[in-house]
Amino acid sequence: MDTTRNTVLEAWMTEHGYSSNSLAEAVNRAIERLTGRAGGLDGSSVRAWKAGRVTWPKAAARKALEDVTGLPAIALGFVPRGRPSSTPAPPQQEDPDMKRRTLVGSIAAAAAAAAAPGTASPRRIGMSDVNRLNKRFAEIIASDHRHGGQLGIEQRAAALADEALNLQNAGSATQRVRSNLYGSAAAFRSSAMWAAIDGRRYDIAKAHMREAQALAEMSGDQAIKFRIWSHAGTMYRHMGRPADAIAANDVARNLHLTRRDPLFASLGLARQGAIHGTAQDRTGTRRAFEQAQDAMLRANHADYRPVWMLAFYDQAELDSLALSAHLALGDYSTAEYHAHRCLSALRPHMIRSRAIATTRLAHAQLAQGAPDAATATAMKVRAEAATQHARVTRMLQEFGAALRATAPGSSTVQTWTEHTAAWRMAA
Repeated sequence: MDTTRNTVLEAWMTEHGYSSNSLAEAVNRAIERLTGRAGGLDGSSVRAWKAGRVTWPKAAARKALEDVTGLPAIALGFVPRGRPSSTPAPPQQEDPDMKRRTLVGSIAAAAAAAAAPGTASPRRIGMSDVNRLNKRFAEIIASDHRHGGQLGIEQRAAALADEALNLQNAGSATQRVRSNLYGSAAAFRSSAMWAAIDGRRYDIAKAHMREAQALAEMSGDQAIKFRIWSHAGTMYRHMGRPADAIAANDVARNLHLTRRDPLFASLGLARQGAIHGTAQDRTGTRRAFEQAQDAMLRANHADYRPVWMLAFYDQAELDSLALSAHLALGDYSTAEYHAHRCLSALRPHMIRSRAIATTRLAHAQLAQGAPDAATATAMKVRAEAATQHARVTRMLQEFGAALRATAPGSSTVQTWTEHTAAWRMAA
């Protein structure tokens, strides 16, 4: 048996920061998405691939690996059974079972795919194709604002990213169209990342982040680069890692886009303020939000911006981030002030954001010694958000624990207990 090392796979893993164990975990998750059953690979399985002891993985593992890497198995150095590794690979034929996203990490492979012989009348991919994808993306964004954090939203966004990448090889296109397709794929993948963050599925969010970052680089789109790194900062903040959060958010804030557009600068500063709050940096928090507010006031809201930016960032979101920061700092009266400002300005479609701000307001009121008012506020959260949104559910559980510690045995606790039971029955 030929046991020549698979140096192509090794190089890909090194470039993308995967160990044998972490790649096995990523492939196992992809197998579960494909088959509905968890994969059984471990680090030794990947080491066998690298060592050349396994030259053509089983079908499910192979397809899952292609999903993780965005490359066909042959491009990763694997050799189909029955063909010696020294025999040149024949040109790939179109196989419906093998359709999937292509080329995330290799510009050379993309160029080769674009230059490969096609049919006599290749399809022409145009901006109308990109626009159709972006229209469906807007529907996903709207669903995220209603529900947030749901696995279904994550999967829909990821599938749309795959579809955008498949279009790259579906026909000929101008460089402008190809850049837009990569930019759209990066935006879709970053929405999958955000849904995973919102649902507290952080390991999966990191996998989406890596792919989104690669796609964003290929697109050259500053706005989507900003979104991905800004999301990364938020992810690390939720994970309780403020140093990593600051570093990631700084990447977003240092893009020249933030010097051109004060609204992007404002969002970067507001998220920086929220991170400073988690890090207990009062001076940094105050300064960041003052600068964020100033930048927002300087922004021309008539300027063109991507749909994801227009859909959520406004004064209400700035106040929501300030609410989070001051709650973390223990400055409860200021947190309550920003909560009321946020809730009064939230647009109707921001259902998830309203649930989060309402829950945080309840925490701020309880911490100021007003259990009755706090409980009345918390009871305004919709049952759907209370039971199905991971972040809201956790915050409400923490509220209940704090309420019982503050007013043990009171009628208010009894009211809260009965209300949460009704939530669970309605879910």
